[in-house]
Amino acid sequence: MPPVIAALDDEADILELLRVNIQKAGYPFEGFLQPEDLYRYLSRERPGLILLDLMLPGTDGLEICRQIRRSPDLAAIPIIMLTARGDEADKVVGLELGADDYVTKPFSVKELVARIHAVLRRPAPGAEGPRIRIGPLVVDLEKFEVTAEGEKVDLTATEFKILQLLASRPGRVFSRDQILDHLWGTEKAVIDRTVDVHIRNLREKLGPAARLVKNIRGMGYKLEE
Repeated sequence: MPPVIAALDDEADILELLRVNIQKAGYPFEGFLQPEDLYRYLSRERPGLILLDLMLPGTDGLEICRQIRRSPDLAAIPIIMLTARGDEADKVVGLELGADDYVTKPFSVKELVARIHAVLRRPAPGAEGPRIRIGPLVVDLEKFEVTAEGEKVDLTATEFKILQLLASRPGRVFSRDQILDHLWGTEKAVIDRTVDVHIRNLREKLGPAARLVKNIRGMGYKLEE
């Protein structure tokens, strides 16, 4: 069964556009006009991904993103922000709060569906086997889990994919473009700071193991002991 895509947007016509095209792409869809309705839904259901409009009357989509990421039961759900064109500051803040991606309004439905596919696509186990161990860091590709110093680390889907890429070739430097290609392929259309924001969030969550993620100035990032 494909994962459910939930969306919060105060415009009914936008929700209907999302419903038609997301269901056409093969995903069940749940749409909400009010944050309270989304919260009630999340209290009993776990969608595969949330589309979150940032421009909501009477509330702030960034605060909703923050609340979802603070909840242990909801934190792992991928979030794609729907943002107004030109609001780069909101995009950066949203990524810093843990959003996995963003699409600007007015958006291309084809691009949005491609972004949904990309965020939901979990990395398949490679030749290195289902688990990668580098010092105190263990990346389990089958369980989609990461532990550092023996403690489980809760990552977003995007953070996990970045770590999986770096761990697949310890010591190899991956450029920002290579990381973006791994995340979104030919559909990437993101601001320059996207990778840096996700890396910073990843390091914060890894705690002492963050020392393994190294920034090679002017080149990119690598993972090594």
